[in-house]
Amino acid sequence: MVSIEFRTLLCAIGLTLALPAAARIVCCDVNGKRVCGDPPPPVCDNRAKIIYLKGGLSKEIEAPLTPEQRAAREAEEARKKEEARLAAEQARKDRALLDSFTSVKELDAARDRAIADLEKNAEQAKNRLEAALAKQKKLDDEKEFYLKKPLPAVLKKQIEENEREIATQRQALEQKERDVAAVHERFAADRERYLQLTGKATARK
Repeated sequence: MVSIEFRTLLCAIGLTLALPAAARIVCCDVNGKRVCGDPPPPVCDNRAKIIYLKGGLSKEIEAPLTPEQRAAREAEEARKKEEARLAAEQARKDRALLDSFTSVKELDAARDRAIADLEKNAEQAKNRLEAALAKQKKLDDEKEFYLKKPLPAVLKKQIEENEREIATQRQALEQKERDVAAVHERFAADRERYLQLTGKATARK
């Protein structure tokens, strides 16, 4: 026995062949039963549907998304887009890494040069700090003569400028320490990635 739903579908398809080109039949499932009509039955408004066009052509239309479903889809699309961006960025970094170095030895040499430059700058800051601390001692000795009277403007200015110099060089040394740590960390990550890309992940320096 042919089911009611199947007969309804056959009827809908048959109607599309007899209708003008602009006509269509819209069908959707309602509680397991197929409902068709032209114009579309109101019950199909918020459901997935199939539109049967003249000539036996058809196209499926998804049910409208709820606000929650739309938000979830947008979040998923954003996640995939971010993943694609990160993958492209990693690929760019990998190409740059392989183009820059032909061996782990070259990579380690570049690390050592970068650290040497930082340490050279740190040595300069250290020398300036030592000079400023020595000057501070002299300025403190001069202040002893003015314990009971105001400091001369020139001496006061020298003291203030020297204090700023001490603070500046101490900050410079602290920054150099952070920079050296960052270089070690960056090159360690580049080294590990280089070994992975070249198939030498088990290699050791």
